[in-house]
Parts: sequence; structure tokens; C-alpha cells
Amino acid sequence: MNVPHGTDDEQAARWNALAGHAWVEMQPVLDGMFQPFEDLLVEAVTPAPGSRVLDVGCGTGGTTLAVARRLGAVGHCVGVDISEPMITVARARAEREGTPATFLHADAQDHAFEPAAFDAVISRFGVMFFHDPVRAFANLRRAVKDNARLRFIAWRSAEENPFMTTAERAAAPLLPDLPARRADGPGQFAFADSGTVRHVLEKSGWTGIDIRPVDVECTLPESELVRYFTRLGPLGQVLPETDERTRARVVETVRAAFDTFVQGAEVRYTAACWLVDARADAPAETRNFRVSGTPS
Repeated sequence: MNVPHGTDDEQAARWNALAGHAWVEMQPVLDGMFQPFEDLLVEAVTPAPGSRVLDVGCGTGGTTLAVARRLGAVGHCVGVDISEPMITVARARAEREGTPATFLHADAQDHAFEPAAFDAVISRFGVMFFHDPVRAFANLRRAVKDNARLRFIAWRSAEENPFMTTAERAAAPLLPDLPARRADGPGQFAFADSGTVRHVLEKSGWTGIDIRPVDVECTLPESELVRYFTRLGPLGQVLPETDERTRARVVETVRAAFDTFVQGAEVRYTAACWLVDARADAPAETRNFRVSGTPS
């Protein structure tokens, strides 16, 4: 079984530079496009006195703030992300709207969370970038209480998500140095194989694992399409260093490649993802004690 590996430094460099700033710039568009996934995560949170939720890879904070609003005064939501630019925006959003959420600039893989501090962990496309996912999910398991819930959403394969690779496929003949996606490293499709996901969770101490395919229609304004594909993904990494003539050819070629997804004033596509649920079961001896009233 192929479990992705890479380096923490690579991810930190990426998300604190061009990629992180691009997500900041595109925050309203991305929040709108991914709203259906936010809804799937928020509905899994049950407000209860003292409840605490951790949002992993929270980005600019949209899902964290939505959960914080759902919890209201009875609980608290904490967002964690490796990207300082995105965390800065998330904190500003929380302050601006007066929502009591906390944001940590940290790597959830290794951050020293307070043990047994959370009742639930959620993530919207934030868990596919760990260079050692087993270690990361074991760290998250230590951060939650017994019987806590884990729910996250991750992309299925690139083949099932043609919208997500349209830009790089169309641009490749014009940009020979376009960085290729690494099949064996952290990235958008690192959790494409459900067997890999199950293996990671089992090895890191999670139980009751349920992995379901979800196919969700996403939309963005057609007026934002060019900005979307020129700022994000592999094109966003190379176009800033490309000469003006080549850039114009790339934009024209790639825009035409998206025609099949354009419906009037909107761009529509199906996002093929996994909806993953798991539990942090109490150790067997603890469960026996609670049931029988005497230690096993």
C-alpha cells in the first residue's frame, strides 16, 4: 500500500508563499464553490456545553467560523493551518464578524495539542498534505477525548475529477516546465485510494471507519474562471514567471478547454470525493470499567 511521503519544509514553503496568497485572494470564490462540503461538516457537529471542535487545514477559516456559529456560546472551534497568510485572514474574519473562534498557525502533524482537548475533528480538503499521515492522525487521536468523532472530506482520484486537472492538461504543450503532480507525495489526490485512507486511520488509532463516496455539484461564476485557473494549482506556480506572449496563449488555450463546464454565467462541475467518518474509541479496559463498575 502506497502511503504518501514528502517533507514538512516543502509544504510550509508552498502554503506560506504563492499557494497560500492565492487562496487568500480567491477566498470568497473558494468558500462559495465549496459551500456544500462545509455543510456536510457543520451538520456533523452537535452543540453541547463545553464542546470543542478542531478544524484541520482550516485555510482562511470559512468552515471553522461556520462551526463556531453552530456551537454558539456553549462550545468553541479551533482552526489550525500551516499557512500564515491564510491564518492571518481567518483571524481577521473572526474579529470582523465577532465570532469566537481561535486560529493556530501550526502543522497539525506535529503540533503539541493539549491531550484529550477536543470532542471532534473536522477537515475540508486539509488532510491530504501530511508527509507522514499515520503520524499526523495519531497526533490528532491524542488531541481528542475518548469517543470523539472524526469527519473529513478528501478528493478521490484525478481521473474522477477532470475539472481539477483541465488547466494543466491544456497548458502542458505550451509550458514544458509545468510541475507534474507527484503520485507518491502529499497533495490534492493523496487520499484517492480508500484503502490508503483506511490503512492510515487504522494504524493511527481510529476505529469505526466509514468511507463513502460523495459526488457534489460545485459552481463558481464564469467571470472568475480565468482568475481561478491562473492563480491556483500548477499554473499558479509558473505563470508569474512566464513571458507575456506565452501567458496570453496559455490563458486563451486553457479557457477554451473549460468550455464544457461553462453554463451561461456559471461554471459547473462534479467534485468526486470521500466523506470519511471515524471514532476515537476508549481503550477496552476503560470501556469495561464503565460498563461493569469494576476494573477489568
